[in-house]
Amino acid sequence: MIQLSLDGATRGGLKILCLGSHCDDIEIGCGGTILRLAEQYPECTFHWVVFSAEGARATEAQCAAARFTRSAKLSGLVLKTFRDGFLPFEGAQVKTVFEELKNEISPDVIFTHNRKDAHQDHRLVAELTWNTFRNHLILEYEIPKYDGDLGQPTFFVPLESETYQNKVQLIMETFQSQRSKHWFQPETFLSLMRLRGMECNAPTGYAEAFYCRKLIL
Repeated sequence: MIQLSLDGATRGGLKILCLGSHCDDIEIGCGGTILRLAEQYPECTFHWVVFSAEGARATEAQCAAARFTRSAKLSGLVLKTFRDGFLPFEGAQVKTVFEELKNEISPDVIFTHNRKDAHQDHRLVAELTWNTFRNHLILEYEIPKYDGDLGQPTFFVPLESETYQNKVQLIMETFQSQRSKHWFQPETFLSLMRLRGMECNAPTGYAEAFYCRKLIL
Protein backbone atom coordinates (compact mmCIF):
# COMPACT_ATOMS: atom_id res chain seq x y z
CA MET A 1 0.00 0.00 0.00
CA ILE A 2 1.66 3.24 -1.12
CA GLN A 3 1.18 6.47 0.83
CA LEU A 4 0.07 9.74 -0.75
CA SER A 5 1.10 13.16 0.52
CA LEU A 6 -0.15 16.72 0.06
CA ASP A 7 3.25 18.19 -0.77
CA GLY A 8 2.10 19.38 -4.20
CA ALA A 9 -0.29 21.96 -2.77
CA THR A 10 -0.54 25.53 -3.95
CA ARG A 11 2.40 27.84 -3.40
CA GLY A 12 2.35 29.69 -0.11
CA GLY A 13 1.22 26.80 2.04
CA LEU A 14 -1.61 24.31 2.23
CA LYS A 15 -5.06 25.91 2.57
CA ILE A 16 -7.51 23.75 4.48
CA LEU A 17 -11.26 24.42 4.83
CA CYS A 18 -13.06 22.71 7.71
CA LEU A 19 -16.87 22.66 7.67
CA GLY A 20 -19.08 21.52 10.52
CA SER A 21 -22.80 21.78 11.19
CA HIS A 22 -22.37 21.87 14.95
CA CYS A 23 -19.71 22.99 17.36
CA ASP A 24 -17.95 19.67 17.93
CA ASP A 25 -18.43 18.02 14.53
CA ILE A 26 -15.08 19.01 13.00
CA GLU A 27 -13.13 17.99 16.09
CA ILE A 28 -14.84 14.61 16.39
CA GLY A 29 -14.75 13.87 12.67
CA CYS A 30 -11.24 14.96 11.74
CA GLY A 31 -9.56 16.46 14.81
CA GLY A 32 -6.68 14.01 14.72
CA THR A 33 -6.01 14.70 11.05
CA ILE A 34 -6.05 18.44 11.70
CA LEU A 35 -3.50 18.05 14.49
CA ARG A 36 -1.31 15.94 12.20
CA LEU A 37 -1.54 18.37 9.27
CA ALA A 38 -0.76 21.35 11.50
CA GLU A 39 2.44 19.63 12.57
CA GLN A 40 3.40 18.07 9.23
CA TYR A 41 2.84 21.21 7.13
CA PRO A 42 4.15 24.22 9.10
CA GLU A 43 2.98 26.72 6.46
CA CYS A 44 -0.60 25.46 6.28
CA THR A 45 -3.59 27.65 7.19
CA PHE A 46 -7.04 26.61 8.37
CA HIS A 47 -10.38 28.21 7.53
CA TRP A 48 -12.98 27.02 10.04
CA VAL A 49 -16.76 27.28 9.63
CA VAL A 50 -19.46 26.15 12.07
CA PHE A 51 -23.07 26.68 11.01
CA SER A 52 -24.88 26.25 14.33
CA ALA A 53 -22.98 27.96 17.14
CA GLU A 54 -24.77 29.97 19.81
CA GLY A 55 -24.08 31.04 23.38
CA ALA A 56 -21.75 28.81 25.38
CA ARG A 57 -21.35 26.47 22.44
CA ALA A 58 -19.98 29.26 20.29
CA THR A 59 -17.37 29.98 22.94
CA GLU A 60 -16.44 26.31 22.97
CA ALA A 61 -16.17 26.24 19.19
CA GLN A 62 -13.89 29.26 19.16
CA CYS A 63 -11.66 27.75 21.82
CA ALA A 64 -11.53 24.36 20.08
CA ALA A 65 -10.61 25.86 16.71
CA ALA A 66 -7.72 27.74 18.28
CA ARG A 67 -6.47 24.72 20.23
CA PHE A 68 -6.67 22.25 17.35
CA THR A 69 -4.99 24.57 14.86
CA ARG A 70 -2.62 26.03 17.47
CA SER A 71 -4.00 29.52 16.81
CA ALA A 72 -1.26 30.81 14.52
CA LYS A 73 -2.51 28.59 11.69
CA LEU A 74 -6.16 29.69 12.03
CA SER A 75 -6.66 32.11 9.15
CA GLY A 76 -10.42 32.42 9.31
CA LEU A 77 -13.11 31.47 11.85
CA VAL A 78 -16.79 31.76 10.93
CA LEU A 79 -19.46 30.96 13.51
CA LYS A 80 -23.05 31.11 12.26
CA THR A 81 -26.21 30.90 14.37
CA PHE A 82 -28.53 28.71 12.32
CA ARG A 83 -30.95 26.72 14.45
CA ASP A 84 -29.70 23.26 15.40
CA GLY A 85 -31.64 20.58 13.54
CA PHE A 86 -33.28 23.04 11.12
CA LEU A 87 -30.53 23.70 8.56
CA PRO A 88 -32.44 22.12 5.62
CA PHE A 89 -35.33 24.52 6.27
CA GLU A 90 -32.97 27.49 6.08
CA GLY A 91 -31.25 26.15 3.01
CA ALA A 92 -31.17 29.38 1.01
CA GLN A 93 -29.36 31.25 3.78
CA VAL A 94 -26.95 28.36 4.31
CA LYS A 95 -26.22 28.30 0.58
CA THR A 96 -25.43 32.01 0.74
CA VAL A 97 -22.73 31.28 3.31
CA PHE A 98 -21.18 28.77 0.90
CA GLU A 99 -21.24 31.27 -1.95
CA GLU A 100 -19.42 33.77 0.26
CA LEU A 101 -16.82 31.15 1.13
CA LYS A 102 -16.30 30.34 -2.54
CA ASN A 103 -15.44 33.97 -3.22
CA GLU A 104 -13.05 34.17 -0.28
CA ILE A 105 -11.01 30.97 -0.51
CA SER A 106 -9.98 28.25 -2.95
CA PRO A 107 -8.84 25.53 -0.56
CA ASP A 108 -6.47 22.68 -1.33
CA VAL A 109 -8.40 20.32 0.97
CA ILE A 110 -11.95 20.48 2.31
CA PHE A 111 -13.17 18.50 5.31
CA THR A 112 -16.94 18.16 5.49
CA HIS A 113 -19.73 15.81 6.52
CA ASN A 114 -20.60 12.55 4.78
CA ARG A 115 -23.38 12.86 2.21
CA LYS A 116 -25.03 9.73 3.65
CA ASP A 117 -24.98 10.94 7.25
CA ALA A 118 -28.27 10.27 9.05
CA HIS A 119 -28.41 13.78 10.53
CA GLN A 120 -30.25 16.21 8.28
CA ASP A 121 -27.96 19.15 9.14
CA HIS A 122 -24.89 17.09 8.28
CA ARG A 123 -26.32 15.98 4.94
CA LEU A 124 -27.14 19.52 3.87
CA VAL A 125 -23.65 20.79 4.61
CA ALA A 126 -22.17 17.85 2.69
CA GLU A 127 -24.43 18.40 -0.31
CA LEU A 128 -23.71 22.13 -0.47
CA THR A 129 -19.99 21.46 -0.17
CA TRP A 130 -20.09 19.45 -3.39
CA ASN A 131 -22.51 21.89 -5.00
CA THR A 132 -20.24 24.86 -4.29
CA PHE A 133 -16.68 23.54 -4.60
CA ARG A 134 -16.51 21.80 -7.97
CA ASN A 135 -12.80 21.26 -8.48
CA HIS A 136 -11.37 20.53 -5.04
CA LEU A 137 -10.23 17.61 -2.93
CA ILE A 138 -13.15 16.92 -0.59
CA LEU A 139 -12.84 14.47 2.29
CA GLU A 140 -16.03 13.53 4.13
CA TYR A 141 -15.56 12.67 7.79
CA GLU A 142 -17.75 10.44 9.94
CA ILE A 143 -19.58 11.12 13.21
CA PRO A 144 -20.60 8.17 15.45
CA LYS A 145 -24.18 8.48 16.62
CA TYR A 146 -27.30 6.71 17.88
CA ASP A 147 -28.60 6.30 14.31
CA GLY A 148 -25.88 3.76 13.47
CA ASP A 149 -24.96 5.21 10.08
CA LEU A 150 -21.28 4.24 9.95
CA GLY A 151 -20.23 2.89 6.57
CA GLN A 152 -17.07 1.80 4.75
CA PRO A 153 -14.76 4.79 4.25
CA THR A 154 -11.84 4.32 1.86
CA PHE A 155 -9.40 7.11 2.76
CA PHE A 156 -7.36 6.66 5.95
CA VAL A 157 -5.05 8.90 7.98
CA PRO A 158 -2.95 6.94 10.51
CA LEU A 159 -2.36 8.79 13.78
CA GLU A 160 0.56 8.73 16.20
CA SER A 161 -0.22 7.87 19.82
CA GLU A 162 0.30 11.43 20.99
CA THR A 163 -1.99 12.74 18.26
CA TYR A 164 -5.07 10.59 18.84
CA GLN A 165 -4.74 10.92 22.60
CA ASN A 166 -4.44 14.70 22.27
CA LYS A 167 -7.53 14.78 20.07
CA VAL A 168 -9.65 13.04 22.68
CA GLN A 169 -8.25 15.12 25.52
CA LEU A 170 -8.96 18.39 23.72
CA ILE A 171 -12.53 17.32 22.89
CA MET A 172 -13.29 16.32 26.47
CA GLU A 173 -11.71 19.46 27.95
CA THR A 174 -13.23 21.95 25.53
CA PHE A 175 -16.83 20.83 25.04
CA GLN A 176 -18.01 20.87 28.64
CA SER A 177 -21.61 21.48 27.54
CA GLN A 178 -21.74 17.98 26.04
CA ARG A 179 -20.34 16.05 29.01
CA SER A 180 -23.83 15.04 30.24
CA LYS A 181 -24.62 13.15 27.03
CA HIS A 182 -24.25 9.40 27.44
CA TRP A 183 -22.28 8.96 24.20
CA PHE A 184 -19.84 11.78 24.87
CA GLN A 185 -17.09 9.58 26.31
CA PRO A 186 -13.40 9.08 25.45
CA GLU A 187 -14.17 5.44 24.67
CA THR A 188 -16.58 6.45 21.90
CA PHE A 189 -13.94 8.43 20.03
CA LEU A 190 -11.11 6.00 20.72
CA SER A 191 -13.11 2.95 19.62
CA LEU A 192 -13.89 4.36 16.18
CA MET A 193 -10.28 5.41 15.63
CA ARG A 194 -9.14 1.96 16.76
CA LEU A 195 -11.46 0.27 14.27
CA ARG A 196 -10.27 2.46 11.39
CA GLY A 197 -6.67 1.93 12.47
CA MET A 198 -7.17 -1.80 12.24
CA GLU A 199 -8.71 -1.46 8.77
CA CYS A 200 -5.74 0.47 7.39
CA ASN A 201 -3.03 -1.38 9.32
CA ALA A 202 -1.91 1.81 11.08
CA PRO A 203 1.39 1.38 12.96
CA THR A 204 -0.16 2.55 16.24
CA GLY A 205 -3.48 0.83 15.55
CA TYR A 206 -5.38 4.15 15.39
CA ALA A 207 -6.54 6.25 12.45
CA GLU A 208 -9.28 8.51 11.15
CA ALA A 209 -11.17 7.60 8.01
CA PHE A 210 -12.91 9.58 5.28
CA TYR A 211 -15.05 9.12 2.20
CA CYS A 212 -13.14 10.34 -0.84
CA ARG A 213 -15.44 10.35 -3.86
CA LYS A 214 -13.09 12.01 -6.38
CA LEU A 215 -9.32 11.90 -6.46
CA ILE A 216 -7.13 12.76 -9.46
CA LEU A 217 -3.75 11.05 -9.83
